[in-house]
Amino acid sequence: MSDLKIVQCTHERHAAAILEIFNDAIVNSTALYDYQPRTAQNMVTWFEAKRAGNWPVIGIEDAQGQLLGFCSWGSFRAYPAYKYTVEHSVYVHPGHRGHGLGLQLMQLLIAEARRRGDVHAIIGAIDAANEGSIALHKRLGFEHVGQLPQVGFKFGRWLDLAFYQLTLETPLNPVDG
Repeated sequence: MSDLKIVQCTHERHAAAILEIFNDAIVNSTALYDYQPRTAQNMVTWFEAKRAGNWPVIGIEDAQGQLLGFCSWGSFRAYPAYKYTVEHSVYVHPGHRGHGLGLQLMQLLIAEARRRGDVHAIIGAIDAANEGSIALHKRLGFEHVGQLPQVGFKFGRWLDLAFYQLTLETPLNPVDG
């Protein structure tokens, strides 16, 4: 695993790989509360939103340049007072899960938030049955801050959404407006 490379993902280089990872999560898991696989056009819009929001898309590639996983964040809610709060996501290619990539990606994302200095709270919205993701978040200091029972319905069952939060020391001088 020492030949892994951290990259800033771009549409041109990584959209197809991210689309494959997203679609596996949609079709085979409750990591995303979507029903239909996304399209190449969805990735254009997704990357445009990341660029417009100045939100990171960090990936890990193997020695051959294959994207093994990625992480990002976006706005938590579309109201100005939430400007210091982000909702993150982390996804690992199904063939590379269980090797610590999720932990590495999360550590990179948290380090990026601290480096930027304009993030105070990182929120993870996790399917409450996703024990692996919950354990990962707890390991990194995220705290369970709430749960919304039966707000999703997928695979013929109701899904509970759990919220985990990591509160950072930044920004040093937050301001209103």
